[in-house]
Amino acid sequence: MPAQTQKLQTKKPPKLYSGSRKTARATAAIFPGGGKIRVNGTPVELWEPEPARLHLLTPVQVVGDLREKYDLDVNVSGGGFMGQADAAAMAIARAYVDQVRGSEIRERLNAYNKYLLSGDPRQAEPKKFGGPGARRKRQKSYR
Repeated sequence: MPAQTQKLQTKKPPKLYSGSRKTARATAAIFPGGGKIRVNGTPVELWEPEPARLHLLTPVQVVGDLREKYDLDVNVSGGGFMGQADAAAMAIARAYVDQVRGSEIRERLNAYNKYLLSGDPRQAEPKKFGGPGARRKRQKSYR
């Protein structure tokens, strides 16, 4: 009897989607599933502070019932908590748009907030000489 050969079943690696805001960088992986979203390994419901969590979930609210079809794993690093929320929201929005491959979701996201897919170009102004910040200078006294 010939030896049976077993086929190795390899899982297809997930496609990664990136988002960035200032110095924060986020990477989202999307899988078929039941609508779970994890940020740095923790469920999104436990993400603090609450305004950042609500901002992170805006693309999920805009796409509506599409959330129930996919699970998301988001890794975020760098920046502050709102920059991380912006970067994660961008990565999530890009993942949903690529999965659907239609223009309806893209149009809905752009109508809600144009920076969810394209990014926000604003950066902090660099510090200059003569003072403690970008614009503030040492006060002069004329007396």
